[in-house]
Amino acid sequence: MTARRTTPIGGDLFGHDAPAPTFDDVTSAGSARPAPNQPLADRLRPNKLEDVVGQGHLLGPEGSLTRMLERGSLASLILWGGPGVGKTTIARLLAQAAGLKFVQLSAVFSGVADLKKAFENARRQAEVGGGTLLFVDEIHRFNRAQQDGFLPVVEDGTIVLVGATTENPSFALNSALLSRCQVMVLNRLDDAAMEALLARAEEETERPLPLTEEARATLRAMADGDGRYLLNMVEQLLNLKAEKPLDAQALARLLAKRAVLYDRDREEHYNLISALHKSLRGSDPDAALYWFARMLEGGEDPRYLARRMTRFAAEDVGMADPHALPLAIAAWETYERLGSPEGELALAQLVVHLATAPKSNAVYKAYGAVRRAAKATGSLMPPAHILNAPTRLMQDIGYGKGYEYDHDAEEGFSGQNYFPDGMKRQTFYNPTGRGYEREVRHRLETWSRLRDRRQS
Repeated sequence: MTARRTTPIGGDLFGHDAPAPTFDDVTSAGSARPAPNQPLADRLRPNKLEDVVGQGHLLGPEGSLTRMLERGSLASLILWGGPGVGKTTIARLLAQAAGLKFVQLSAVFSGVADLKKAFENARRQAEVGGGTLLFVDEIHRFNRAQQDGFLPVVEDGTIVLVGATTENPSFALNSALLSRCQVMVLNRLDDAAMEALLARAEEETERPLPLTEEARATLRAMADGDGRYLLNMVEQLLNLKAEKPLDAQALARLLAKRAVLYDRDREEHYNLISALHKSLRGSDPDAALYWFARMLEGGEDPRYLARRMTRFAAEDVGMADPHALPLAIAAWETYERLGSPEGELALAQLVVHLATAPKSNAVYKAYGAVRRAAKATGSLMPPAHILNAPTRLMQDIGYGKGYEYDHDAEEGFSGQNYFPDGMKRQTFYNPTGRGYEREVRHRLETWSRLRDRRQS
């Protein structure tokens, strides 16, 4: 028996965002048919898992979810993916395929009382031999205590939990909940998947899109991997009375491009700065410029990029190109003086310089090693001969005795020991043979030979 549903199930890949459901919003998955006046995205919602596009790694013949259903054991899941990739749709169809009652909550609008009521309903359902799939949209918005509330009902099988999140579960969900769920990563919809949606839209409406082939490709790109956004734009286009197919320029004027997915304090921020850093380290100026521009277009503060690249100059370029660090400071200061967008050109120049500079992390490694040595050796005193002796007492107890003034030594190098008494000489800095460090390495090797000769 199907319970009354007072609000439509919230959309994801094929539907619109719905208000928070009440507990009358319970249905056997797949029982409702969209009305003709529903949005196109909702009308095109698949009725079978195999009709979901873009997620073949989960739903194809060898997909993880396909195999799980074939075994007859649907585990609790976390569906992780961007907007409009099919999280809600997949959850509904999983309930249908597994013969479970589908219940949906939104973590944005629900609290502990709502969860308790859902669990009570699920227990009553279990008493009559039925199962419940509880779908929690935006599950990362529940706090840690609320997330812990799922643990007992997941463990005893009262519910099969399917949580949807756009955030990295490693950071957004607590470890106890993650240990009881399998994380399924949903792909951003690629161009082929987006074209499949366009074809379905044309078939459903029995109307071709009024677009040139170039404009059709532009439309797919404008949606930026979000299937729901794509279908919403299609609906706008189909309401036009175009006398001739629109070209790419006309389409861009007519429709708004989907906002770039970028959150300055969330995972995308860290993903893109990692991509920039590794592109610089890999000496690829083109890729580095691309990630630099992606972050700026997403609204990143250019000062953050200037700071990160200054760190890169010290950490990854180092002494292989001593000019990199002052250039980083100069680019940063130029941006501060000029602001955006003019100052961003100086940062772009810095990107290219760092990517094309010789690389060395020898100073970075040396600093790490010497910090460990400093902690291990405690408070050893410097050798007496390199201590200043400004008073008679200090002279009498040997401060400064035996010090050799390097400028007066042969080749300007005395070769004396500067490590503490009782500590063997160690080598922390090992310059590479790249860039300026090639010269530095040659000097150090020369001084090492002189030191060995004079101390022997």
